[in-house]
Amino acid sequence: MAVVEQAVDGGVAVLTLNRPDRLNAWTAELGRAYFDLLEDCAGRGDVRAIVVTGAGRGFCAGADMQDLQTIGRGEGRGAAGDTRPQTFALTIPKPIVAAINGPCAGIGLVHALMCDIRFAATDAKLTTAFSRRGLVAEHGISWILPRLVGPARALDLLLSARVVLGEDAERLGLVNRALPRDQVLDEAVAYARDLAASCAPSSMAAIKRQVYADLDRGLPDALANANDLMGESLQAPDFVEGVSSFVEKREPRFPPLRA
Repeated sequence: MAVVEQAVDGGVAVLTLNRPDRLNAWTAELGRAYFDLLEDCAGRGDVRAIVVTGAGRGFCAGADMQDLQTIGRGEGRGAAGDTRPQTFALTIPKPIVAAINGPCAGIGLVHALMCDIRFAATDAKLTTAFSRRGLVAEHGISWILPRLVGPARALDLLLSARVVLGEDAERLGLVNRALPRDQVLDEAVAYARDLAASCAPSSMAAIKRQVYADLDRGLPDALANANDLMGESLQAPDFVEGVSSFVEKREPRFPPLRA
């Protein structure tokens, strides 16, 4: 299979891009399988957080060169038949953590950036790649990258398509944490398990929607929306459970996210 879902454990599903012989290079088949599993995880009560990683020594080395050569000959464009955008992960109402274990380029970097949190190996090589293939900033990376690292750094990374290592990516704000390669997946899963055990799924879903929607809102609109959501949350059972678990010094028992 192009993508393998590991057994769900502790409320966390681990999705693995599984073309290790090609450094998990992106294909239309892989994309469909990945999006299908994200959609499945979104509707499952036993999944509260998602970790995405790559099989073997890479995360995703970008678009498969055989596919690019086919497109270059005018013989088609990748994800025929699938109308879900490459930004699809942003619409999943559960936190998604990328465990970038190795090379991450082009569309592979796009999908790492569409995750909510990123852990990377200190020696992982990350690059936008597009300008060195005669392409533009594709798949929404021109929207997400400046919001993560600022316009000047985004332009540097996009125009030069230079390679940055995981430790430099942490300094730039491209990833949240850089770790030794053999710790990346374990730390990402541990982080996701803490979210699954300690945080209300309803709160995480609302916060994720707020953050991405507020990127295109002014402060007054963002504040008004937050005030409305706060009023609703103060009347919800999850707020009662959150306060009770704190006062009683126990783990919270939040219900799963309702579809």
